[in-house]
Amino acid sequence: METTADIPLPRDPLERVIGQERAVELARVAAKQHRHLLLVGPPGTGKSMVAQALGFSLPSVCHEIQVVHNPASPERPFVELKDSQELAAERLAGQAKLGELLDPEQVPLEVAEKLGYACANCHAFSPPTENPCPECNMPKLARVKSSNPFGDILGFLQVTINQGEGGRQQVRVTVPRNGHEEVQVYERADAQVRLLDEKAQARRRKIQDQRPRKRLVPLDRNPFMLATGASETELLGDVRHDPYGGHEKLGTPPYQRVVAGAIHEAHEGVLFVDELPHLGHLQRHILTAMQERIFPISGRNPQSAGASVRVDDVPCDFIFVGACNLQDLSHILPPLRSRITGNGYEVLMQTTMPDDAENRQAMYQFVAQEVTIDGRIPHVTFEGVEAVIEQSRRHARELDDAQRALTLRLRDMGGLVRVAGDLAVRDSAALITADHVVEAVKLAKSIETQLKERYGSVESGLARDYSPAHRETFQHRYWNAVNDDGSGYE
Repeated sequence: METTADIPLPRDPLERVIGQERAVELARVAAKQHRHLLLVGPPGTGKSMVAQALGFSLPSVCHEIQVVHNPASPERPFVELKDSQELAAERLAGQAKLGELLDPEQVPLEVAEKLGYACANCHAFSPPTENPCPECNMPKLARVKSSNPFGDILGFLQVTINQGEGGRQQVRVTVPRNGHEEVQVYERADAQVRLLDEKAQARRRKIQDQRPRKRLVPLDRNPFMLATGASETELLGDVRHDPYGGHEKLGTPPYQRVVAGAIHEAHEGVLFVDELPHLGHLQRHILTAMQERIFPISGRNPQSAGASVRVDDVPCDFIFVGACNLQDLSHILPPLRSRITGNGYEVLMQTTMPDDAENRQAMYQFVAQEVTIDGRIPHVTFEGVEAVIEQSRRHARELDDAQRALTLRLRDMGGLVRVAGDLAVRDSAALITADHVVEAVKLAKSIETQLKERYGSVESGLARDYSPAHRETFQHRYWNAVNDDGSGYE
């Protein structure tokens, strides 16, 4: 190779995880056998990347979760699961004899692009099911920038998740008509586009009101759900407050106020919680959801009208992936760890790998991935990658006392590549060179390292970084905040 632009990146997301062979192997097992994982290791070793790659390795979700009005007891709505065929049949029934059918060329180009009929690159028309574009062989949807490490694999991941495969099912536009603004809806209708004016939309709502329901968890969704630091409401769901108490004429019906939690949105996918011990007592609810694979949604605030609403048996059949640092392992609830080991695996992440030809080749792939993920820095020369590898050896010696090894604390290495890339952009250079990497090493220093270089030690830096007056005030306030007797730390 001459630069990292010559390195092909793996299409399999799990093959992009560097140096964590055991974690990757068990993630493949977890995806195939529906097992849980607990990943333990220091920051930057690839725990989040393994979890995301596992999510991409799962088959597409099969069901949409709907909450349905219960006329006999409105505060106890029903739950229904609908697969894609049932949803398509319902959509066709709702579209029957409504609106005007148009050819894709007759609708505004921007609408045709969002619906997946027109290519955003060459503007050629083709059915939404044909992706990439048959004319230019490029993905038809406009690219959404993402820092996801696998964003280039799916290319247009967020668009696909938010809009459905091949574009949106429906687009709303506002147009002036008869002196006022009118909302029109364009939606797919096989090879044609259906246009619904306000009257047609009102007729459709009347049909739908015959079977009132709400889409709680959509079919087109991301199979990877991040719940790190989630609150109780975000994790378990809630029922919104209604000041009219769900009054039949004034209020909002209870089924319309139900909100899904992350455990429900992760149904048929992956629920990932980094820094798992920080969830505290909420770990018990995750344990219950893992055991029962269903979890009710009820109002969380006893002062709210939502407290009287409860939806039972809401599906939450997910693969759980938890992660934490080694020092926090004891704060994970023993029953939760038991559930993971009883139906899954615990993995201690590697911090170094042998410095051999195969692993150096993996570091070349890693640098190429970082450049691709960032999207704002140029590629790296052969000598530049060798300079990054030299810093990887240094990190392995200094942080893990490992000789003839390469570090797997790759977040630090990724930061080094980005700083070197910023320097190359500053110099208007076409490529990142070894000189950029060497200069980046000098710039990308932690505060602790800078304190040691300036004062000799971190403690001396803390003692000298304040004037005598400031130091006295700072210590007084800090000590009083920590200890009641004002003694402070020894």
